[in-house]
Amino acid sequence: MVLPVILSCILTALHPLHVSVTDIVHDEKERELEIIMRIFIDDLETSVRAQRNNPELDLLNPAQSTTDGLVKDYILQRFSVSLDGKRQALNFLGTQVEDDALLCFIQVRAVKKWKTIEVLNSIITETYDDQSNLVHVTVGEKVRSLRLMKNNPSGKLVF
Repeated sequence: MVLPVILSCILTALHPLHVSVTDIVHDEKERELEIIMRIFIDDLETSVRAQRNNPELDLLNPAQSTTDGLVKDYILQRFSVSLDGKRQALNFLGTQVEDDALLCFIQVRAVKKWKTIEVLNSIITETYDDQSNLVHVTVGEKVRSLRLMKNNPSGKLVF
């Protein structure tokens, strides 16, 4: 009985968890969506290195560009939000380091009343087949969630 538990712990330590968490909050008063995406820095850096074909890239200390610029280019190619079937313009506000994660701040302005939200999130799925992108959408007191992966990179929620 002890051996399976020990083996499970060893396998978990050898195989890191590939996950991101995105929180989308509808601020009705400000008529906007406030989006915070939390991504493990090392996973994001691996994906941006591959995208840029630059194995030496240090995401937190880039030589020729800014971290925000590199991350913005990558994220906006792999993340989108549609409300009632209409794709929304994303305003990438910036990034912030928090422990092992990079927080990405995104905003959708001039949001009108809507019933359905569709989220596409395929970040890091080109690098890791087991990447899970969790999305939590909050409207008023209601919170609904999606688990998006390589084989299902988008999902729709009805409020």
